[in-house]
This record gives sequence, C-alpha cells and structure tokens, in this order.
Amino acid sequence: MDDKAILNELRDITKNKNCWKANIGDVSDKLNEDYSIAVKAKALWLLGEMGLMHPEEIECHVENIASYLDNENPKLRERSANAMGRIGRANESLVIPYLDRLMELRRDESENVRHAFIWACENIASNAPELFCEKLDIFYEMISDSGQKVRIEAPEMFRVIGKRKPEYVKPYLEKLEWIAENDENPIVRIHSAGAIRITKKALKES
Repeated sequence: MDDKAILNELRDITKNKNCWKANIGDVSDKLNEDYSIAVKAKALWLLGEMGLMHPEEIECHVENIASYLDNENPKLRERSANAMGRIGRANESLVIPYLDRLMELRRDESENVRHAFIWACENIASNAPELFCEKLDIFYEMISDSGQKVRIEAPEMFRVIGKRKPEYVKPYLEKLEWIAENDENPIVRIHSAGAIRITKKALKES
C-alpha cells in the first residue's frame, strides 16, 4: 500500500472509535521503519487518542511510542509527546518511566515540539498534578520562550496545577499578575489571568 492508501486507512480508523480497541496493534505496527514520516506521525497521534480511551491495551506499546521522543525528525518528536500526554492523562503510571525524557523536550530546537511538551504535561497533570508541582519554574521560564505558541501555552500549566494544587502556584501569583497586566501578547495575558483566577478560587475553597 502507498502512503495515501495507508493514511486513508488510518483516517477511517480515527473516525470509528468503536474499532479503536481492536486496531491498536495494527496502528502500532505503522511505527516500524518501513513506513514514512507522514504515516508514523498519524499513527502516533492516533495511538495517543486510543491510549486515552484504552490505557490497558496501549500499555505494551508505550515503549515504542516513547522511543520517538528522541527521533531526529521534529514532527515525530512532537507527535510522540502528544501521544504520551494523552496516555498519561488516562494513566500516569504508564508514562512515568519516560517522564525525564519527556521533560528534555523543553529544550528542543523546534517550537512545535516545545509546544507539544507543554500540552503533554498539561494532559498528564490534569489527573496527576503532583508530578509537576516541583517543576513549575520550567513553565514559568517558558512564558519568555522565543516561540509565540510556547509562550501562549505555558501559563496554562499554572491553570491546571492551580486548580488542583493551588498552594504550589501561590508563589508565582505576583509574577503571573505582572505578566497578565504587561505582556505584549494578549493571549499570554488572558491565559495568565485565567491561571490566577483559578488558583485564587481554589485557594479560597481549600
């Protein structure tokens, strides 16, 4: 099968969630060296969504998915991070062995990969915030990233943690307030203000 046919097959699977559980193995097979970057990228994204719904069935494929965190192709690093985030949202224990490798993506040369890193961490933190409570300095520094997508996404991590572990975001509130009032990017300001609002509400309720 050529790339077009394989990608169409993967799109058909994507549309039919009822068949996901039965097709996890077949989609994972698309990660072997015989397939193109486009096919592997699509397979990684789909495996992440499958893992969110069927974490037990994805477990035996996580090591293969995580191996692309170190791939030379930035698109595959990006999609691997995306997948790890979705799988970790369903069951953080499946991605904890690879968390250090995921964290290294904060320094990636690709803006898209750094953006995917933050998004993945948000997903994992939604149910396991304790994994990131001592790592918030990383996300604060990324608000000053050279990439606009990264800067926009970084304050969202404070919203996710602030909702569940507000005491860890509290030391950052003054800094976030300055950003919410003064940053040149309006979306960065909005996201910072949202993180502040969620954190203060959680602190009052705690």
